Amino acid sequence: MQIKLRHLEVFHALIEAGSVSRAAQRLNLTQPAVSIALGNLESDLGFRLFHRDRGFFAPTREASLLHAEVAQSLLALSRITQRAHDIRTGSAGGTSIATNGVLAMNFLPHLIANFHTEIPNTRVELRVHSSRQIATWVSGHQIDIGLIDTPVPVAGMNAELFRMECVCIMQEDDPLAQHQVIFPKMLKDRPMVAILGDHLVDRQLDQLLYEADTEVVRTTSSYYFAIARNLVAAGAGLAIIDPINGMANLKDGVIWRRFAPRITAELALITAKDQPKSAATEMLIARIRDALQTHLSVFDQGRPQDHTGGV
Repeated sequence: MQIKLRHLEVFHALIEAGSVSRAAQRLNLTQPAVSIALGNLESDLGFRLFHRDRGFFAPTREASLLHAEVAQSLLALSRITQRAHDIRTGSAGGTSIATNGVLAMNFLPHLIANFHTEIPNTRVELRVHSSRQIATWVSGHQIDIGLIDTPVPVAGMNAELFRMECVCIMQEDDPLAQHQVIFPKMLKDRPMVAILGDHLVDRQLDQLLYEADTEVVRTTSSYYFAIARNLVAAGAGLAIIDPINGMANLKDGVIWRRFAPRITAELALITAKDQPKSAATEMLIARIRDALQTHLSVFDQGRPQDHTGGV
């Protein structure tokens, strides 16, 4: 059995788009062409990939099991194509980075923009996915740099850890804004935005609340710190988040306060072992390391006088 690339592209587009019409539009094909390609792929594989009954269209269990491998294969092929283009055009100095979302909104965009200002014509690919998927990409040499939560879930990588002190964020007119440091008992019966996925930050906060015999109200949760901040800005309550997102000066009416006892968020910068790094990758790693270091040491430099904005 020899599966055609176009059939895999159609399958991937159908999973991502959720319908034949949207997949056809994404691939610039006709709907009959997409349906034919899907039928041929199912015939080659020997099992159905989608339920199709009276307008109902959804992937089968078999399709879900297959999709992760197809997505990784298409990504690898895309990188091969891009690398060949870079070599052909003499611009093989690009790099790629993936993060789980902590740094994707209020950190990496500015860092990459400044990187391009200093080193123009250098290609940087930025992806956002789960920590586990990113670790798999890095170990498989599909992504050059990964920034993920700890612990690192895949072996065969170099990992540099960054432990940051979290802050408590609130709206600027919150009664707690008058305090320079927030303690667990001050959170009693207050609505708190939780972080999904059994996050280490929430587990640390729960332990401190237990020790202080204090309860909070958790009616809202989010997977990313940056979204937790948006929820606080919208009035959903308070949150304990990383300093990168918590201390960013976004002019959204959100301020930060130091929280005690200390709660930490830990990031890992991962690269593949025994994999040569391009000059662009080495330079970007150095800039990421320097930028993260400012967030590690901010409280060691003395308590800031202005708690209403950025670092």
